[in-house]
Amino acid sequence: MKFLINFGIVLLLLASLAVWVMLPWYAVAAIAVALLLWLFLTKRGQQTLAVAGVGIAGLPQRWGASSVIVIGIAGVVGVLVAMLAMGEGFQNTLKQTGGKDTAIILRGGSQAETNSVIARDQVPLISSLAGIAKDAGGRAQVSAELSQVINLPTVSDGSDANAQLRGVGQEAWKLRPNVKIVQGRKFGAGLRELIAGQGAAKQFRGLEVGKQIELANQQWTVVGVFAAGDSHDSELWADGEVLASTYQRSSFQSVTVKLAGKDGFKQLKSAMAGDPRLKLDVQTTSDYYAKQSEGLTKLIKILGTVIGTIMAIGAVFGALNTMYAAVAGRAREIATLRALGFRGLPVVVAVMLETMLLALLGGLLGAAVAWLIFNGYQVSTLGNNFSQVVFQFKVSPELLWTGLKWALGIGLVGGLFPALRAARLPVTTALRAA
Repeated sequence: MKFLINFGIVLLLLASLAVWVMLPWYAVAAIAVALLLWLFLTKRGQQTLAVAGVGIAGLPQRWGASSVIVIGIAGVVGVLVAMLAMGEGFQNTLKQTGGKDTAIILRGGSQAETNSVIARDQVPLISSLAGIAKDAGGRAQVSAELSQVINLPTVSDGSDANAQLRGVGQEAWKLRPNVKIVQGRKFGAGLRELIAGQGAAKQFRGLEVGKQIELANQQWTVVGVFAAGDSHDSELWADGEVLASTYQRSSFQSVTVKLAGKDGFKQLKSAMAGDPRLKLDVQTTSDYYAKQSEGLTKLIKILGTVIGTIMAIGAVFGALNTMYAAVAGRAREIATLRALGFRGLPVVVAVMLETMLLALLGGLLGAAVAWLIFNGYQVSTLGNNFSQVVFQFKVSPELLWTGLKWALGIGLVGGLFPALRAARLPVTTALRAA
């Protein structure tokens, strides 16, 4: 029966920790303000400050034991923030790709360009639809594109990895004004030339300007490097017609269009639905690329939370052991305070405040390490197009705040039982045992 009670208490504490971690900043701020008001404006609160002051003043004498809490919680926060920063960075890279003023058209039911097919004779039909913007010459701003997955050796170890080679025409540059040549020049029409995104150039070997690589038993020359500031940085671009002839492709995989005004997307979607010859799906490019990140981002967040929880449990036990030892070493001191009239509540809160102070130090240390090491750290992973997407870890203020909440939650749980033991310790027993 006692085991079931203890198990229930543990589950309740874990549930409380989960609720605490999900609290918004203003709820945490309200709790902190309420605690401060209680500490400074009530008699028991002032007693709590007195007891906590004695305990905190003694931390330097037992810093070795206290560092177990600080380092343990720093490890939890550092790993948790780093894992979540990876998901945040990947999601942010894809969210920055595209916008609400452009749309991408794929075959009906296709989730990505790699499994989409759009016949060449459908492109003129798409160009004639309402909702598509026209240039100064009255031509629809439409870019029919190919997406070919190729193998290239990585810079890190030379092993082959998938890269995305996009076949485009001149309209692609107009629809993506953020894409700028930063080294070399654009590829020439009708030539076996390609340009590499700055992320791909760092990820794969042989993409320096002037170098040649072999694709489909043909030599292609790298003539430039471009920067887009989004997922296109992970791609290579080449002339669409040359790419189609090289890989014997008779169709396109996607069509990107410029939308005409605020109602452009609605008009385009309605016009496409009304044409039985077009069994195609359309969505804004911002929505399309955001959806590409959903699966991996969720997986990373789940893994990060699970790993963080496992490490947090270990940190809780470390805090428990440390604080139990601290309470045992201060048994006579606590007993004397209680004999002088200090109630149990101030003792409980004082011990928990001491633990949460150490937890806060650990949280700040872990957050600082995560930010210094991982913020802006560049990696790559496999995207929905089965090619490498280069992105940077993003340690945002929201993630740092999440890490600090985890740290304080661990300190709260880790200090609770030692605090209760200190408050329940009989005065006479403590004085004799000390």
